[in-house]
Amino acid sequence: MAVAAAGRAARKGLMSWSLNIGSVAGTVIRIHVTFLLFLAWIFGVSYFSSGPQVALGALLFMVLLFLCVLLHEFGHIFAARAFGVRTPDVILLPIGGVSRLERIPEKPKEEFLIAIAGPMVNVAITLVLFLLAGANISNFHLATLWSAKVSMVERLALVNLFLAVFNLIPAFPMDGGRVLRALLAVRLGYVHATEVAAAIGQWVAFALGFLGLFGDPILIFIAIFIYLAASAEAHLVAIRAVARGVPVTAAMLTQFITLTPDEHIDTAVDTLLRTQQGEFPVVDGLNRPLGVLARNDLIRALKHRGPDARVGDTMTDGIPTVSNRVCLDEAFKLLQEKGAPAVGVVDASDRLVGLVTSETIGEMMMRHHAQPTGRIGPWRSSGRGAGL
Repeated sequence: MAVAAAGRAARKGLMSWSLNIGSVAGTVIRIHVTFLLFLAWIFGVSYFSSGPQVALGALLFMVLLFLCVLLHEFGHIFAARAFGVRTPDVILLPIGGVSRLERIPEKPKEEFLIAIAGPMVNVAITLVLFLLAGANISNFHLATLWSAKVSMVERLALVNLFLAVFNLIPAFPMDGGRVLRALLAVRLGYVHATEVAAAIGQWVAFALGFLGLFGDPILIFIAIFIYLAASAEAHLVAIRAVARGVPVTAAMLTQFITLTPDEHIDTAVDTLLRTQQGEFPVVDGLNRPLGVLARNDLIRALKHRGPDARVGDTMTDGIPTVSNRVCLDEAFKLLQEKGAPAVGVVDASDRLVGLVTSETIGEMMMRHHAQPTGRIGPWRSSGRGAGL
């Protein structure tokens, strides 16, 4: 699966439990701890049920399977690179791989080619195993994946064919959901295509959940995952559509407290207790932004470094900024791509005059939905929201 840059908290959660095993062409490859536990579980179950030889075979099959998953993700990654989309990392999880793209292109052709590249890699692997290694998959079904009586080559051919078909299910965040949106966007436009594709994905989720009630319970978890992902995709696209044409000043926070690098953490804690502010910009003497101190980072620093630690030693260096003359979608794009807790709004002298956070954008969306004219203050957004 290829996903746009995740939220800061979700991304930190994945990163903190994953191990860096190297990089390829500038993309860091990470293995989540649960993936290693999954391999250990596969080995243990096979060992106690069938002995060490079968256990080693099962472990080798799983490693080769996830190598194919990794190649699938690099299909997305290299296709994205061709369109100038940065790909910081890819994480292997027990449920598959997730390659993080800094953005999903809105041009139908680009999104289509990036989405289809992953399944096409699996089709190519299947053809190679079929034509060059003599794999025969004509009489197989999924149950044969775990049969030690079937050759490793034929099982790998079957699983790659399955991965290609499964990933083309027309539902976000599966590749098929993005392929469907790209095809619909040619005639409907990006926002409306997302609404339709997300609705189809949610109906697919209902169908999978219904089948899971009478068959494999894992389908129920897949259905919940697909339903939530489709809703999230529609919501993000709706925000971007609403934000176009709206000045960033219409959704920025103007009354906020700043900190200086030389202040102590206990001063920041006192400020935190007195206000409802969650992110504190750190500025120099001319009110130019140097970094940001988030609530969680502040609490972590207080616990590990003590109240006398300096704000400058604890803050996240640098804060993405936009000019106060741009539209809100530029700030939202930075929030998504950088995973930052806030985006600073600066004037012509680079002095901080406002903050844009996910909370301020959420409040803007509530105002938008409450006004049937589609206006935000005196401005009209250039896109329509998704009512999912």
